[in-house]
Amino acid sequence: MANLKELRNRITSVSSTMQITSAMKLVSAAKLSKAQDAITAMRPYSEKLTELLQSLSASLDADSGSPYAEQRDVKKVLIVAISSNRGLAGAFNTNIVKGARAVAASKYSDKNVEILTLGKKANDVLSKTYTVAENNNAIFDDLKYDTVAAIAENIMQWFLDGKYDEISIVYNRFVNAATQDVITEQFLPIEKFETEENVTLDYIFEPEKEQIVKDLIPKSLKMQLFKAMSDSLASEHGARMTAMHKATDNATELRDALKLSYNKARQAAITNEILEIVGGAEALNN
Repeated sequence: MANLKELRNRITSVSSTMQITSAMKLVSAAKLSKAQDAITAMRPYSEKLTELLQSLSASLDADSGSPYAEQRDVKKVLIVAISSNRGLAGAFNTNIVKGARAVAASKYSDKNVEILTLGKKANDVLSKTYTVAENNNAIFDDLKYDTVAAIAENIMQWFLDGKYDEISIVYNRFVNAATQDVITEQFLPIEKFETEENVTLDYIFEPEKEQIVKDLIPKSLKMQLFKAMSDSLASEHGARMTAMHKATDNATELRDALKLSYNKARQAAITNEILEIVGGAEALNN
């Protein structure tokens, strides 16, 4: 059994760790509230934009398609992996790395795959086995639509230039503080919109439908990436809050167990001292 000094040092160390994890949990909870409100407010707009685009595209002739919908023989692929810059978030970053590798090994097993990493953690791991086309860590310092839109424009231009034939996004979709789902979405080319036959639209178009779709598709793609980034940010804070909550609980249990061991050891030491005193007194009497 460890001596009393070692047990005291371990109790102090665990107590300090517990204070740190508890503070990190509170910080993540505060950040989660803001990020959750942002993604909750954004989803209806994103879904309505997609719905409107689907309705418009369904009424267009085949010859009026967008260059972003061009289907090619897939040879070179870009996977956009969205992680975080910091750890201590449970399996949040590990799941993104696994998700990107799974997509590359299954869907694109015979393709030339490159990675665009948004977040340091994914880059640290994926750069060892894949070619990283670009890495952007600073985007999470102040996540804004304009900065995400600039990245989306670069990706869209790469597709138009023929640098990549297909582009997919891998990210954590926020469900709640304890649950994040790894999602893989095809970013480009945009998938064909499936709608019911004989679609009728009760809209007055100004300007023409073709021009509206031409303007909406780039905006929709930028919004798709921004929504994925916002989902990932909320998921990160939720995952870190949950991880720190569990770490605090584990530290509490360990501290209580160490205190129990310390009290037992202290009691045993006091008992031994009493026995030595009694034994000495008996020896003097004899």
